[in-house]
Amino acid sequence: MELAVYGSESLLAEGEELILDIEQRLSVTDSSSEIAELNRNGKAAVTSETESLLEKALALCERTDGALDITVYPVVRAWGFTTGEYKVPEEIDLIDALALVDYRKVKLDSGSASLSPGMQIDLGSVAKGWAGDKVMEMFRQRGVESALLNLGGNVQALGSKPDGSSWRVGVRSPSGDGYAGAVEISDKAVITSGGYQRFFEENGNRYHHIIDPKTGWPASNGLLSVTVIGDSGIACDGLSTALFVMGPERALTFWETQGDFEAIFIMEDKVVITDGLADSFEPLGKYADMKVEVQYRDKD
Repeated sequence: MELAVYGSESLLAEGEELILDIEQRLSVTDSSSEIAELNRNGKAAVTSETESLLEKALALCERTDGALDITVYPVVRAWGFTTGEYKVPEEIDLIDALALVDYRKVKLDSGSASLSPGMQIDLGSVAKGWAGDKVMEMFRQRGVESALLNLGGNVQALGSKPDGSSWRVGVRSPSGDGYAGAVEISDKAVITSGGYQRFFEENGNRYHHIIDPKTGWPASNGLLSVTVIGDSGIACDGLSTALFVMGPERALTFWETQGDFEAIFIMEDKVVITDGLADSFEPLGKYADMKVEVQYRDKD
């Protein structure tokens, strides 16, 4: 966690406390969290904040036609990504876990949430974006005009730098050596999902943690990472995962039809950016010599 607040440094501690409180309520691995209780019992009382987050997360699942699905947790667990005991699951185990994946079966009812028998949820694909939104909301209410939050792959900026210039945010290289590029933003979230972030190798194959909810396997479609830039942290967080699962063609079609965001798609041989970033994205390192394609929205 990196948090900078300009002109109101005294709010740093409050921002950190808010983030830690959100983590405690939402962490799937903290047995005392609201989400852990829901997973354990199939039903749980939830605070209004958690219920609001669940509503927004489920709306993103619907919007992406299940490319994002917060109920994929049983499959993620079958691969060992929650415990660190990595393994390629047996086919029968994967079939059983996939049978429990369906965000449409999560029910919310005035302060309570319930799941179908055996289902479990994980908000890891949206929780950091939500936390960033809440911190920025609190800062705005306190009169802050300039702040930057980095939660590891999730960067959110309030306003511009104190001198009025844009923030320059790095997009990490999927190969792990420095940055693939940098983008200049003001008052936006910049959130990246990539298969390089958590993975294991078995029998010469690499398996990463971003699971396709339709197949139960790590998404494999040519994308190395997806970065989404927009106004809403939770939307950018969820969409970066969903677009990674969709693959480049479906993801770009999604952007063209629902483009209230901009995106950077990094592949082995090229980088594709949406047209709103044409003047603000700069490729770096080995990507500086690589082809950068700009995707333009059909004006018709």
